Amino acid sequence: MKLVTWNTQWCCGLDGVVSPQRIVEHARALADFDVLCLQEIAQGFPRLQGAPGDQPAQLAALLPGFQCFFGAAVDTFAPDGTRQRFGNLVATRLPVARVQYHALPWPADAGVRSMPRMCTAVTVIDRALGAVRVMTTHLEYYSAPQRLAQAQALRALHDEACALAAAPPEESDDGSPFQTQVHTPHALLCGDFNAAASDAAIGAITAPSSNAAHGLRDAWPLAHGSAPHAPTFRVFDRTYGPEPLACDFVFVSAGLAARVRRVEVDLQTRASDHQPLLVEFDAAAR
Repeated sequence: MKLVTWNTQWCCGLDGVVSPQRIVEHARALADFDVLCLQEIAQGFPRLQGAPGDQPAQLAALLPGFQCFFGAAVDTFAPDGTRQRFGNLVATRLPVARVQYHALPWPADAGVRSMPRMCTAVTVIDRALGAVRVMTTHLEYYSAPQRLAQAQALRALHDEACALAAAPPEESDDGSPFQTQVHTPHALLCGDFNAAASDAAIGAITAPSSNAAHGLRDAWPLAHGSAPHAPTFRVFDRTYGPEPLACDFVFVSAGLAARVRRVEVDLQTRASDHQPLLVEFDAAAR
C-alpha cells in the first residue's frame, strides 16, 4: 500500500494559484498512491487567497476510480447564506469498510487565534495488510494547549479502536445499524500536526501503552533510522519562521511497523506551503 499525505493550503501554491489539479498531479508524480490524505480542503471560502471553489467536488472529479471522504472541521455559513466548509479529505481506490468523522477538542484559550479541528478516519481493506484504519488530521497551530488536547484525543480514539478490535461487540447480520462492523488495531495516523517531533503533542501520540500492540510509532525513523526528519514546512516560504521544520508526520500502529518500506518527502514542489509525504508498505514484514 502507498499513501501520500499533504497539507495543501486549500490547493494554493506559493505562486498564489489555486489548483486542485496541480495537487493531484504532484501527488501522482510522488507515487502511484492507493490512498491520498489531504488537509486544508475548502468549500465556499471565496475570500481566501485564490478564491477556492468546491474543492471536495473538484478533487472527486480529478480522481476517477477513487472514493472521496471529506470531513469538515469548520461547517458554517457566510453572511449571504453560503455554506462554508474546511477540513480533511481521504481519497482511496481500495475497498472501504467504514468511515468515521471525529471532532477534536477545542478547549478555551482566551485571545488566541484558533479554529475547530477534526479527524477523518477511513478503514480500507488492503490485499496484503488487511483492514487498516487510515486517520488524517490537522492540529491547531497557534494554541499549544489546544494542540496537546487534540493529540491526546487522537491517541484515545486509537486506543478505543484497538480495544474494540480485541473485544468486539456482539456479532449481528440483521441489516440494522447494529450489524457487525470491521474493527482493526492496524492504523495509520497522518497529517499536519503543527508540531516538531520534540513537541508534547507528538509525545502524547507516541506515548507507551500498557498494551504494546496498541502503540503508535513515527514512520520516519522506521525507514531512516537516526537521520533527521526531512522538513515539510517553511522549505521555501519563511512567513511563519526562519528555519525549515518537519511538522507533517505519519504514525503507524505497532502491527504495521515492520511493514514500513519507504518514507519520503517531496522537497521540490511549491504547489502548497507544505511538502507532501509518502509512506509505502511491504507486503510482508521485514
